Amino acid sequence: MTTEQKDRTNDELKALAEQAGRDLEDASALEILTWAVDTFGTGFCVTSSMEDAVVAHLASRVLKGVDVVFLDTGYHFPETIGTRDAVEAVMDVDVITLTPKQTVAEQDAQYGPRLHDRDPDLCCALRKVAPLEEGLKAYRAWATGLRRDESPTRANTPVVGWDEKRQKVKVSPIARWTQDDVDAYVAEHGVLTNPLLMDGYPSVGCAPCTRRVLEGEDARAGRWAGRAKTECGLHA
Repeated sequence: MTTEQKDRTNDELKALAEQAGRDLEDASALEILTWAVDTFGTGFCVTSSMEDAVVAHLASRVLKGVDVVFLDTGYHFPETIGTRDAVEAVMDVDVITLTPKQTVAEQDAQYGPRLHDRDPDLCCALRKVAPLEEGLKAYRAWATGLRRDESPTRANTPVVGWDEKRQKVKVSPIARWTQDDVDAYVAEHGVLTNPLLMDGYPSVGCAPCTRRVLEGEDARAGRWAGRAKTECGLHA
């Protein structure tokens, strides 16, 4: 990150992000990521749920050894942990694994077992939101794999915006992509994907709160099925 970017106030960064969102609306994912890297350098990271490594792969083409932040909630499918390990082994990225303050056993001891069933918002806050907020303190900007076509709650995702909760620039370089675009990129570049994507899970979260999606449902219908909850809080 340049000295100029370090010295910018949050208000200035917010204005910068909102302007970039307008300027880069029609830009390619690589152009958006190039802007982020040029602007923030090592003050920029990519976050990945290890559903696939598309954004990590794109970012690595712009910045070799880019930090890729992964949240290990303690509830992941084995396939998700395996995807993380494979990404770390074969891609030119630096995978940084964040963990909650409490292990699952410690959380169970304090709140009772299966908190995710009784209060999924609290479980997500403890095991996802809090660790991410702590882990992102080292950065001024972060990238996500959010896409507008994933669900109605993500339909207005800007390619660059301001994360009010964390006071950081938030970059969503593939916001305008469709699932077909993702599939084409994966095929062209041989990008690693979570095996669960081929087993009825188009959106992969924690194992206790994720089911296979039925025909005709949107990609995120298997997350917290039967509840009004649609997001974990990372992108609220």
